Amino acid sequence: MDTSDFKTVGYSKTTLTELMIPTYANFGGKVHGGILLSLMDKVAYVCAAKHAGNYCVTASIDSVDFLAPIEVGELVSLKASVVYTGHSSLVVGIRVVAENVKTQTSKHTNTCYFTMVSMDEHHRPVQVPGLILETKDEIRRFADAIMRKTLKKDQRKRLDELKTPMAVENYMKLLQNERCVINK
Repeated sequence: MDTSDFKTVGYSKTTLTELMIPTYANFGGKVHGGILLSLMDKVAYVCAAKHAGNYCVTASIDSVDFLAPIEVGELVSLKASVVYTGHSSLVVGIRVVAENVKTQTSKHTNTCYFTMVSMDEHHRPVQVPGLILETKDEIRRFADAIMRKTLKKDQRKRLDELKTPMAVENYMKLLQNERCVINK
């Protein structure tokens, strides 16, 4: 295997820090989730493009869990690093931390994974450099990404199996103990 174009995880690590301002607030007075998703997409792009050396597009986002609310006035740092590389895709892990500068406290608010695809000037997928893993955490994150990829593939397959000619019967079984009423 030719590793001449491989890059370390540290090569493209990116941190984006932004002050949460009043225009970012939702109706509940907390920072709107959409603002946060936009910032995550931005830091994922920067990290992926730096590693790939090309324009990158977002292909998917794996489960964004909102662990704690973010207040207006807090500093939010989005820490991104490449955790997995495929042929033309790469997975960027993002950890979001909010810091209250007055109380000098910080809280972990989100973790998520963006799958990005490297594109050439004709908008076709192009190969990305491989990843040099230097620590046990980097090895674990790479392996975790492979497991998430496998689980996602298995989940798609299982959902497709439900979509058979007998799909209506399958759906009816699924809905049996749920809080819904079907009016025919």
